[in-house]
Amino acid sequence: MKLFTPTQSERLNEAVGVVFLATGILALLSFASFHPADASLNTVTGPGKSLNLIGPVGAYFADFLLQSFGFAALVLPFLLFGLGWKWIRSEAIDAPGIKLAGSALLLGSAAGLATLLPDWRLFANTITTGGAVGYLIAEALLPVLNPAGTVVVLATILILSLYIVSTFTLAALSRWFLPIFTLFRRLRATWREYLDRRREAAIARHAARHQLKALPAPAAAAGVAEAFEPKTAYDDSPPIVPAPIPPARNRKRDAAPVVETLPWEDPPEMLGEEVLATAEVDPSDIPIRRLEDLEPAAGNVVEFPFAKVVGKRDNAPKLPTIFRLPSTDLLNEIPARSAFDEQELKDTAAAIKAKFEEFNVLGSVVQINPGPVVTTFEFKPEAGIKYSRIIALHEDLCLGLQAESILIERIPGRPTIGIEVPNRKRDVISLRAVLESEEFEASPSHLTISMGKDINGRIKVATLETMPHALIAGSTGSGKSVMINSLIMSVLYKSTPDEVRMIMVDPKRVELGMYEGIPHLLTPVITDPRKATNALKNAVLEMERRLRLLAEHGARNIDQFNKKVALLRNQPRSLFEEEEGRQPADELKPLPYILILIDELADLMILEGRNVEESVTRLAQMARAVGMHLVLATQRPSVDVITGIIKANFPARIAFRVATRVDSRTVLDVMGAEHLLGKGDMLYLPPGSSRLTRVHGAFVTETEITGVVDFWKKQAKAEYDQSYLIAPPTEDGEQEGEVVDAGEQDPMYEDAIRVVLEMGKASTSTLQRRLRLGYGRAARILDMMYKDGIIGPPDGSKPREVLKTPDWIREVEPVL
Repeated sequence: MKLFTPTQSERLNEAVGVVFLATGILALLSFASFHPADASLNTVTGPGKSLNLIGPVGAYFADFLLQSFGFAALVLPFLLFGLGWKWIRSEAIDAPGIKLAGSALLLGSAAGLATLLPDWRLFANTITTGGAVGYLIAEALLPVLNPAGTVVVLATILILSLYIVSTFTLAALSRWFLPIFTLFRRLRATWREYLDRRREAAIARHAARHQLKALPAPAAAAGVAEAFEPKTAYDDSPPIVPAPIPPARNRKRDAAPVVETLPWEDPPEMLGEEVLATAEVDPSDIPIRRLEDLEPAAGNVVEFPFAKVVGKRDNAPKLPTIFRLPSTDLLNEIPARSAFDEQELKDTAAAIKAKFEEFNVLGSVVQINPGPVVTTFEFKPEAGIKYSRIIALHEDLCLGLQAESILIERIPGRPTIGIEVPNRKRDVISLRAVLESEEFEASPSHLTISMGKDINGRIKVATLETMPHALIAGSTGSGKSVMINSLIMSVLYKSTPDEVRMIMVDPKRVELGMYEGIPHLLTPVITDPRKATNALKNAVLEMERRLRLLAEHGARNIDQFNKKVALLRNQPRSLFEEEEGRQPADELKPLPYILILIDELADLMILEGRNVEESVTRLAQMARAVGMHLVLATQRPSVDVITGIIKANFPARIAFRVATRVDSRTVLDVMGAEHLLGKGDMLYLPPGSSRLTRVHGAFVTETEITGVVDFWKKQAKAEYDQSYLIAPPTEDGEQEGEVVDAGEQDPMYEDAIRVVLEMGKASTSTLQRRLRLGYGRAARILDMMYKDGIIGPPDGSKPREVLKTPDWIREVEPVL
C-alpha cells in the first residue's frame, strides 16, 4: 500500500496530494455536468462536441460510475479530496487496507440505501438512484429482512464505514449541529419576544381606547390633547416586572413549629420565672416545657413584609425561560415526633443533682426542655459555686447518667447552666419539615439554606449572603456530607438556574456525582484536583470582571446591579449611549449568584496547597458583593488544611463531631465539638459572634435527591462553561497549567511521540504548531524523548533525527 504512504520528501508529498485533489475536482465536475446524450458505454452518438465539462473522458467516467453506484458515486470525489489532503500534510494513513475496505463498504451501503428511495430515475430515466450495485444489494437483502430491516442494516454499515474511513464520531456531529440549533433557539426566542411586545402594545392601546370611551366628553377631549403632548426621553417610574409564579407547597405538618432565623442570640422567654429562686426545688415539681408552649424569642424573628409569597421579588429581572420550582411532594413524609416520658426526665434531673452533690456542688434543676435529639436540664448552682467546677465534672456526669456524651454550657441572660443530655430515642429531622416551614418560604434570599432544628425543636434556616462563606468540618460519619446535600437541596428548592449557578468540586468522586446534569451547574462535577485549581483561578477572574461591571454602573452589590439592569432594559435607549462608552442596556443581563462547593478541601491542599489557598482567600475577601459564595468541607480539620489565613476569612463555621479538642479549637477556636453525638449534630458559629449554637441537621435520602435532580433535568439540560476547567493564561500568553514538574511525565508526552513518529522529524516548532504548546513545554518534551532514546541529539537548527520506526508506538502502546 505504498499509494497511501507519504515519502520523506515534503515537496514530493505535496505534489502527489495536488494530483489527488485535481483528480477529485475532475470527478466532481464530470458528475455535475453529466448528460445522457453524451457518448458513453451505453449511448452511441454521431460526431459532435460532448456536453460534459471534462469532455468524452468525463462522460464515460461519469456514466460508468453513475450506472454502477447511482447517487453513491458522489462519495468518490470526497474520498479523493481526503487522500490528497493527507499527502499534502505528509500524514500516513494507518491500516490502509482497512481504510480501502471501509471505502468499498461506504459505496455499497450508500448505493443500497439509495435504491430503497421511491422508484424514480435520473437523467431522462437512464440511471437509477442506487445503480446496478445498489440494485443487487437491495435485491439480496429485501427477501430476508424486508424494507425496514434492510434500512437498519445498511444504515449501520454506512455509519461503521464512516468510522473506518474517517475520524467521524456522533459526538463530533452533535458539535457541528449545536451552533445551528442554538441559532434557531435564539431566533425563536427573539420572535416570541417580538410577539409579546406587540401583544402588550395592543393591550395598552385597547385599554386606552376603553378609558377614553368611559370618560365624559370634556375629559375625553382633554385626554386626547394630553396624548399629543411631548414626553420626556426617560421615565423615572420603576418598571413593572412580573413576579414568578410560586410553586405549590404541601403544608401538612404534624405540628406548626414556631420558627426563628440565624443568628439566634437571645434565648426564648422561659415559663415560670419564679422557679429560679435559690430555694430547694422538688424533682416532681420541675416544669417541663413543651414545644407548643414556646413563643418566638423577641428580637430573633426576622420579618419579611415584602416577601409574603415564595419567590416574589419586586424588582426581579424578567427571564426568557420560565422554570418551575419543585414541590415538596417529591420528598418523604414528615415522621411523627416521638413522645417523651415525663417521669424519666424527672428521674434524670434528680440523678444530675445527686451526682453534683457527690462533689460538693450544690444547686438544683429548675427547668427541663425536651428536644428532638437532646434534652436540656437547666441547673442553677447555689451562691459561691464556680462555673469552672461544673465544667470539670463533665466526664463524671457522663458516667453517672450512663450517657454517650453530654454538653455543658451557660445560658446567656439567665442564671442557669444548660446540661444537654442525649435522648434514648432520637427524632429524625426531615428536610421536608424545614422546606415547608414559614421561615424558609418567607425568606427572600436565593441562597436560603436549611440548617435543621435547635435543641428545643425550633426550625433553623440561614442565608449565605449573611455568612457569606461557610467552613464545614467533621470526622467521617458525623453528618458532614448530609449537611452539604441538604444545603444543595435547599438551593434547588429556592432558586432557578437563572438565579443561582453552582461549581461542585468532589475529589472523593462519590459524594456529589448524583447532581451531574442539573441545569444549575456551571461546570461538570469536578473530580480532578488540577481542574479544581483552574476552576478557582477562573472564579477569581470572574469575580474581578463582576467588580468592574458593578463599578461601571455604580452598584455596591449584585442585588443593586440586577435592579438597575431591570430598570435600564425597560427604559428608552439613549442617543448618546455609544458616545458615553457604556454598554448598551439591551446587552446587559442579570448576574446569577455563583455557589462554589468543595466537598474535601484536604485533597486539594495536599496537591495544590499554595494555589488553592491563594484563590480561596481572594474569593473569601472580595466575592461577597458580586454574589459569589464559598462552602468548604473537610474531614481533616488540621492547621495544614484549615490554615490561619483561610479561617480568618470564614467567620461562619460549622463543626460536626471531631476526634480531639485540638480539632475543635482549629475549627471553632473553642472546645466542645468533640462532645457532639454525630449523625448531624453540629455546633454553628454565626458571623460576627463568638457564641456557639447547637443545631441538629436535617436528613435527606438519596432517593429524595434523585427525585429532585430528575425534576430539574426534565426542565432543562445543563449548559456547562468548559473554560472554567482550563488554566487561565499568564502574562506571557502561555497557560498556567503548562508548567510540569520535573519528576512527573507530561500528559501530552504520548501525543508528542505520535506526532514525531508520524512526521519523521522532531522540533519544538512542530510540537508547538501541532499540539498548541508553549516553547518551554515543547523543549522539555523533546529533552524527555532524547533521554528515552526516541530521538537523537540536537543538530544545530535542523530537526532532530527520529530513531524509532512508526510501528514502534504500536509495540509499546500497552505500556504507555
